[in-house]
Amino acid sequence: MTIKIPDHAKTHPVHGFNQICFIKNTIKNPNIEVGDYTYYDDPENSTDFERNVLYHFDFIGDKLKIGKFCAIAKGVKFIMNGANHRTDTLSSYPFPIFGGSWAEKLKDIPLGAPPKGDTIIGNDVWIGCEASIMPGIKIGDGAIIAAKSVVVSDVPSYTIYGGNPAQLIRKRFSDDIISILLEIKWWEWPYAKITDHVDAIFNPSIDKIKKLSSKQT
Repeated sequence: MTIKIPDHAKTHPVHGFNQICFIKNTIKNPNIEVGDYTYYDDPENSTDFERNVLYHFDFIGDKLKIGKFCAIAKGVKFIMNGANHRTDTLSSYPFPIFGGSWAEKLKDIPLGAPPKGDTIIGNDVWIGCEASIMPGIKIGDGAIIAAKSVVVSDVPSYTIYGGNPAQLIRKRFSDDIISILLEIKWWEWPYAKITDHVDAIFNPSIDKIKKLSSKQT
């Protein structure tokens, strides 16, 4: 049987349904990195994912890195390090940005809080509608973020987090199964192999996939 692999270079991969867009094919900011097959679902404008990446300033240089095979719903916001005001000063008001004597008198004082690093989203992550991801957050492979959640701390792989602030709801699988999935890393397989074994990947049982090695072709 001929293997037909979906084209990850297409902007709208589902014919006649422009609500879904493969993000990698639309981003222009070099500080945003997105893996193959990761999509944004938005009935209003799925090609403008970057409008959801806020306070992302070149002079700070932080990156948003999103892995492969992620599903990102409408209105998900990534708050980057440029949003952080200082909290150790008597006022958190950003006086220097308005120029004039304020900027001159404060020119030797750092404006913002220390950056918290890159925001990194793993592979096979599902982020629900209107969730907010705060600066420097790391979300592990296979994690799920519930709709309207505010993620303020790192999320381990294969867990479900929700709420404001987001907290652990439950693990998706047992520790043994999670270990197997993180060892296999199916998202790193050649796409022909993923296609060949998609019935094992999209299956509630671990039995089929645990027999496969990520080194096999």
